[in-house]
Amino acid sequence: MNTLTRIERGSLWVILLAASTAFVGCAGTGSADKSIKVTLSGAQQNPPVTTSASGSGAITIGADKSVSGSVTTTGVDGRVAHIHVGPVGKNGPVIIPLTKTADNVWSVPAGTKLTDAQYESYKAGDLYVNVHSAAHKGGEIRGQLKP
Repeated sequence: MNTLTRIERGSLWVILLAASTAFVGCAGTGSADKSIKVTLSGAQQNPPVTTSASGSGAITIGADKSVSGSVTTTGVDGRVAHIHVGPVGKNGPVIIPLTKTADNVWSVPAGTKLTDAQYESYKAGDLYVNVHSAAHKGGEIRGQLKP
């Protein structure tokens, strides 16, 4: 009594196949948000800084160019922290000032988005996070955001 006709079964298979193909097709488009683990050290600074300070965290870049996340530092009295544009070994301008949200925690402000040019820099691996201290005004620790 609950049997499907051969045409209904065929249509059902076509619908299921189309849906699964669409789902698999979306998986490789890079449309999902990407959480990037970042490790900060003095050795990554330009020029390198000799310090025992370190940091780690995760920054998420959305397909809509939204940015969120935070880094936590150890052994540094951070004064300010930023996300900059610049490849490994080169310094660049600040694009996102981070907000100190707790002791040793620096967070991306809510609602932050990259411009098209900044998003292209991100995809090229040319964004980095650094934390500045009184002793190292140009930055004491740094970590590149690798897509």
